[in-house]
Amino acid sequence: MPITKVNIEEFLQLSKMHLLIDVRSPSEYTHAHIPNAISLPLFTDDERKIIGTAYKQESKQQAVKHGLKYFGVNMVQMVETVEELIIKHQKKTEQGLVNTVVIHCWRGGMRSAGVAWLLELYGFNVYTLVGGYKAYRHWVLEQFDKEYTIKVLGGYTGSGKTPLLHQLKKLGQKIIDLEGLAIHKGSAFGGLDAMPQPSQEMFENQLATELHEINEGGITIWVENESRRIGNLNIPSGFFKQLREKPVVFLNIPFEERLEHILEGYGKFKKEELIATILRIKKRLGGLETKNAINYLLEDNVKECFRILLSYYDKGYTKSTNDREEPEQLITTINADTTNVFANADKLLNYATR
Repeated sequence: MPITKVNIEEFLQLSKMHLLIDVRSPSEYTHAHIPNAISLPLFTDDERKIIGTAYKQESKQQAVKHGLKYFGVNMVQMVETVEELIIKHQKKTEQGLVNTVVIHCWRGGMRSAGVAWLLELYGFNVYTLVGGYKAYRHWVLEQFDKEYTIKVLGGYTGSGKTPLLHQLKKLGQKIIDLEGLAIHKGSAFGGLDAMPQPSQEMFENQLATELHEINEGGITIWVENESRRIGNLNIPSGFFKQLREKPVVFLNIPFEERLEHILEGYGKFKKEELIATILRIKKRLGGLETKNAINYLLEDNVKECFRILLSYYDKGYTKSTNDREEPEQLITTINADTTNVFANADKLLNYATR
């Protein structure tokens, strides 16, 4: 079977079934990639730099010679690696052995063409992406301008909105966990005890993939009400605009209940970490409240420290909510006594099915 070039929509459908290989350099892949792609670089970062320099300063032919020198010694290893990956993919997807691979590079140029030629010569069925990863990124950005059916889950800090989202998912609802994708809990304290955040580009890739998969059926998506910025990342403008325009289901939980929830989640952190984070919001929190919050921590009175911080975040949330156009018409309040996700999920679903 000859090498088949496909557009982005066909490519994404094929990648759901078959092994998806990204032949760009390791640093390109690490920065951002198609979420289910496996990295199998044709060249190392240093080799790619040498080839690029030769192309610019000498000629295309000289660059190709450099490329062939690196490619030639790795041909056998590349074929054997793909064979191993095919077997792993077969076990993971529980399908019969299908010697089909889907390949892309940056622009659908020489890198993917070279690897495709080798794998097709060996006997694999090979598909390549027209326009490469660049075409994929164009597709990603398009997803944020599409219209989605969204229910926005609102609530003050400490309401347990993220675990509630995941309880809704267990009950068959479709959700997008923006904080999970961003690897950050949203507030200044959201990066404590968390892994490094992905790049902005990778965050967008993951979000676009989830939106596309859910939206195929035009299904309602539950999304937590967020600020534009989650840690160091920004929610793409088109999608964020929708979040600000959609109706909000506001879960109203008493302050003391939320305070206990916050204590349970953040009280485990070291004083030094908490103080450093408090100092980062000193300008907004105010000098006196900053001093009081830190003093409470030093006195081992974590609850009173968090009481100050929670009051601060409540005021910020109220301001953000009032910045919406026609906030009264967009917000439905549901009162809840606790942060219990089981009880609160029932309340939300009862509202949603009216």
